[in-house]
Amino acid sequence: MPTPKPPTSPQAAVKFAPCLFKQKQPGPPSIEDTIKLLKFSADSKNLKLGKTVHALAITANESPRYENVAQATSLINFYAKCDQISLARHVFDNMRQRTVVSYGALMTGYLHNGLSLENLNLFKDMVSVDGLRLNEFVFSIVISSCSMGGKVEEGKQCHGFVWKSGLVFHRYVKCAIIDFYSKCSDVEMAMLVLNSLPGYDIFSYNSVLSGLMDNGRLREGFEVLVKMVSELVWWDSVTYVNAFGLSACLHDLKMGLQVHGQMLKSDVESDVYLNCAMINMYGKCGKISNARKVFDGLITRSVVLWTAMISAYFQNGYYEEALNSFSQMEHDDIQPNEFTFAVLLNSAAGLSTLGHGDVLHACIKKSGFDKHVMVGSALINMYAKCGNIEAANKVFSRMIHRDATTWNAMICGYAHNGLGREALIVFQDMLATEQCPNYVTFVGVLFACGHLGLVQEGFYYLNHLMKQFGIEPGLEHYTCIVGLLSRSGRLDEAENFMRCTPVKWDVVAWRTLLNASHVHQNYGFGSRIARTILKMEPNDVGTYTLLSNMYAKAKRWDGVLKVRKLMRERNIKKEPGASWIEIRNTTYVFVSDDSNHPESSQIYEKISELLAKIKPLGYVPDVAVVLHDVEDEQKEGYLCYHSEKLAIAYGLMKTPPQAPIRVIKNLRMCDDCHSAVKLISKLTNRDIIVRDSNRFHRFQDGCCSCADYW
Repeated sequence: MPTPKPPTSPQAAVKFAPCLFKQKQPGPPSIEDTIKLLKFSADSKNLKLGKTVHALAITANESPRYENVAQATSLINFYAKCDQISLARHVFDNMRQRTVVSYGALMTGYLHNGLSLENLNLFKDMVSVDGLRLNEFVFSIVISSCSMGGKVEEGKQCHGFVWKSGLVFHRYVKCAIIDFYSKCSDVEMAMLVLNSLPGYDIFSYNSVLSGLMDNGRLREGFEVLVKMVSELVWWDSVTYVNAFGLSACLHDLKMGLQVHGQMLKSDVESDVYLNCAMINMYGKCGKISNARKVFDGLITRSVVLWTAMISAYFQNGYYEEALNSFSQMEHDDIQPNEFTFAVLLNSAAGLSTLGHGDVLHACIKKSGFDKHVMVGSALINMYAKCGNIEAANKVFSRMIHRDATTWNAMICGYAHNGLGREALIVFQDMLATEQCPNYVTFVGVLFACGHLGLVQEGFYYLNHLMKQFGIEPGLEHYTCIVGLLSRSGRLDEAENFMRCTPVKWDVVAWRTLLNASHVHQNYGFGSRIARTILKMEPNDVGTYTLLSNMYAKAKRWDGVLKVRKLMRERNIKKEPGASWIEIRNTTYVFVSDDSNHPESSQIYEKISELLAKIKPLGYVPDVAVVLHDVEDEQKEGYLCYHSEKLAIAYGLMKTPPQAPIRVIKNLRMCDDCHSAVKLISKLTNRDIIVRDSNRFHRFQDGCCSCADYW
């Protein structure tokens, strides 16, 4: 009768095992048969079969100690591969004699089960207790364990040990050493090992390239990639992932296209990581159509790929498309994960669409992701940027675990909503919990100081506390100091600070100073700062608008005409003012003097009624903001129907009493609208939140959170 063939599936193996053992009856199964079946059980991860084989081996062996080294090693390998590492260790501890192979089997199990530090103890026992001579396989495991466990000194000692043993030239060992130094941020040493040891391979190159990218050394990463091309090193899928990642970080579309073309010509099989890397590269390089083309060409789309596509939309400001992708995911029965929700929430924040944000929050609760720190931080950011700071604080207060991003979201949220005092209180709480602040934290803190006019405190945070935490001040911090000095009326000090601080100032910083000169009505100073800005950015429409406003307030109509003429010559057009309001998940957009809305006559009536009622409360139309040299009565007519007034009036008509009104405006809010809305909030007893291009304005009981500075 022919000998049965080995089984090809776990189910077949279970049926086959008794037959195999019956062949040599009446004796117990041979060690060779046991080892074969244990190997099959390990490869197929069939725990049931392996335990059956183990039980038969125990009944055949009267001694509690494992006499046969090969059989015991097979058991260790089996249990380790089936994630039963404690059972593997039990077998190991009961062996009479251990070899390099048995040590290696257990070490591999520890490494793959995330218990890499256990291998350092085994390594010591191997040398000092059992006196074994290590091979290249064990050395590579030990060095990889140091890498995974972040044991830098131990890894360096292993490197020295390997060098003395002469195994440093072995490919596995060399790759492990390069990977160790790359992951421990010692890229110079990784490069030295790569260049000093003969024999180049793709694994070494991938480790170095990944390490350089992780440490932000992109130009050197590019040089390594060029070297790989010049030496005709064959690329695997990991190399392509790294190459796309490098192109994305450098925002180098040309390089990304070349890598994509090379990949298409190669026989590398696309997987989810490679497709994600391509989508991410095109997204970072601003080619959203290419990213979508890659995405649409995929037969199956996992949540990871959907998230990559949504992230590409978000990075390029396509917030609506990102949010629309959520319903498409649901249609394809793809469940979002915490990363997906975080990107979607940030997209809702970008549009300030509280309705979308609320829907996402409900889905997050239903999916059970509301406990994730990343999602909680994104929720805080979304609510803060939608002007619902109470909801942001509610999410923050309920979070059990918080990281630096969470604290930053709350601090910056308070600061940008004009609640500087609350922002600084949260910062003190952050320090009390021993959470280390970072670069972004101090941007929020200094912005809060600027809002409160705390000059001394601001300079203390900049010059002392940031140094105490080892944070180097950057442009954003210095710009906050300019805003702090400017808000306090110290315009000359602010300008001197800019002239003396060795940093490359951008238009935003100079515009901060220009805005301050407008608020403090120092028009001569402002016109000089405006000229500085226009030299840097001749097409900055905001500067032309602010300069024109200043000339109009000073009744310098010749200056207004001069600015307008300059804009015509340079073909610069002022963006038309628009405001929008979301009511019952529908967004209504208004422009100044809008008559296209089906209820425009009722809206105009409502505005007239409101303006008439707030005049006895002290409202005087600020005709100085009208950039036309006409009679004051005509100027009042221009002021009545600005886009934000239309949106607020419609909100008052269509929302329940006491409900807050939230309006978004694309331009800076004008002085007249600001004065009017303060009194409208008092008249109607409503919270009115207006987010303009500069900041949030929260109007309550006749006051604004900006303290009339914006």
